[in-house]
Parts: sequence; structure tokens; C-alpha cells
Amino acid sequence: MVTVTETRPSAALPDPHTPIRRIRRGSGNRREGVTGWLFMAPFAVLFAVVFLVPIIVSVRSAFFAQVPSGDGLYGGGELVDAFVGLDNFAAAIGNGAFWSGMGRVVAFAALQIPLMTVMALALALLLDSFIVRRPALFRLAFFLPYAVPGIIAAMMWLYLYTPQVSPFLPYLPEGTDLMSPQTILFSMANMTTWTYTGYNMLIFLSALQAVPRDLYEAARLDGASGFQVAMRIKVPLVRGAALLAVLLSIIGTIQLFNEPVIMESANSWMGKDFTPMMLTYNSMMGELSPSGSGPASAYSLLMALIAGLLAIVYALLQRRKGDA
Repeated sequence: MVTVTETRPSAALPDPHTPIRRIRRGSGNRREGVTGWLFMAPFAVLFAVVFLVPIIVSVRSAFFAQVPSGDGLYGGGELVDAFVGLDNFAAAIGNGAFWSGMGRVVAFAALQIPLMTVMALALALLLDSFIVRRPALFRLAFFLPYAVPGIIAAMMWLYLYTPQVSPFLPYLPEGTDLMSPQTILFSMANMTTWTYTGYNMLIFLSALQAVPRDLYEAARLDGASGFQVAMRIKVPLVRGAALLAVLLSIIGTIQLFNEPVIMESANSWMGKDFTPMMLTYNSMMGELSPSGSGPASAYSLLMALIAGLLAIVYALLQRRKGDA
């Protein structure tokens, strides 16, 4: 008698290591996420304390004003914060001194930003070429003015502009006054150009050094000269760096403060509201009316809005020009 045993295929057993791998992988990702947040925590705390909290406080202050707490005919008592709604913004918008100062900084920007950008780009192209033998030395020399504190640089230029002590004014045509109402913007433009040209040069130089050198070699093999390589390859490829440099310059120009404050110390005709930033500061310190943190916060937020709009308009124009 022959016994036939039928063997049935057994069901495949699940891999015992699969759940363990998934658990280990999930715990590893969670651990990496926690580690990343711990590394980012110091920056997040500093960012909140230095950046977010002041903005929140400024926005809150813009809706309040300090008024006397007394109920008498002439007020009296301590100053307290009272909610005034949009009154501070209405006063800021209706203040002619604010718009006069804004017109001055816009004219200043139209004069200074193109000149500084062209000079920074020219210096970057020069350092990126084979003409300069020691580019590190020249790069440091061009950047050094930016390392000088703004107040110190403004005081130095005030000394150079003062006729009684200036070392070069005696050699200029007689009657030259670099601090007259007709020349004061040009004088301040010279100060800021001297300070920030090296900084913007580094932005352009970083963009140039990121361009593959194969493009330059291919252009030279095709017979392009050094000037043609610079104008037709290098300059178009640093358009993004130019956009960044101009945007930063627009924001910085709206906040122009050090140079006019120092110049005003020797030229009282400028007044305490020559620029919007001076108006904001002197309103905060009680030098101008309306005064207090409320009006000053309204001025600062209005300046931030205008700077943002100008930056957006310029970015859109550049994008449209690039698409064309």
C-alpha cells in the first residue's frame, strides 16, 4: 500500500524585521527632527526677541497716544496711554514735513543708488578679471570704509566739508559750499557711496565667482575679448545680485539717518525733520510735535510700507525687463 502525502504550500510568513525597521526609521526621523529644532531654538528665540517683539510693540504703540490722566480744564496728572485708533496714522499722512522728507530721500536715492551700483559692479568686474594681481588686498581695501561706524564716517566727512578746517576745499573754486541747500544731497550721497560701495562690490563679486569658468573659456575660444566677456556674459549673469543690492539700498535710503543728523549739527537750516527717520526719532524724543511713541511708531510703519512698495515696484520692473 502506497501512501501519498500531499504537501500544500505554506503561507509566506511576514518578515519579522519589517515592523522593527519601520519603528526604528520613525524614531530616527523623530529624533532628527527634535535635534534640528534644538539647534534652531537659539536663533528662533533671538529672532523673536530682536525682530518680532519690537514689530509687535511698534504696531501696538501706533494705535495709542500719551495723554494726561487729569480731568481738569488743563489736564494735569501723569501721562497714560489712551487708544486713539487710526489718529496717529492720519496725523502722519497729513504731515507735510513727512512727505517733504520723503521727497528728499527719494531724490537722494535716484542720485546715489545708480552711481553706487555702477561703481560696485565695475570694481567687482575688475577684481574678477586677470588685471589685478592681488585681488584679496584690493578687496579688503575697498571693503574697509564699510567697517567704519556710520556716525564716525559722517563726522569725518563733516570735517572735510567744513571750510575752516577742510584740507581740500581751498583748492576748489572760490565760493564752493558743500553744505548749502543746493549741494547738501550731493554731499551726503558722496558719504554713503564711499561707505557702501565696497559692501555692494562683495555682493557682485560673490555672484561672479559662482559663474562657471567654462563659459568664459568658451567665449574666449570663440574670439571674444575681455570687455565682451564682461558685458555679454558676466553682467547679465549678475542681474540677481544687482536686484538684491538695489533692494537693500532702497530700504537703507528710506532709513537715512546718520549722515543728515551729523550734517544738521553744523547746518541748523536743515531742521529736525529733514528726513523721515529724523522726524521719527525727534518725535519719539519729544523734539517735535506730535511727540511720543505713538506718532513715532506710525511714522516708522508708514516708512516701512513705502519702502516695501518701492522695492516691490522695482522688483516687478526688473522681472518684466528680464522676461522681455
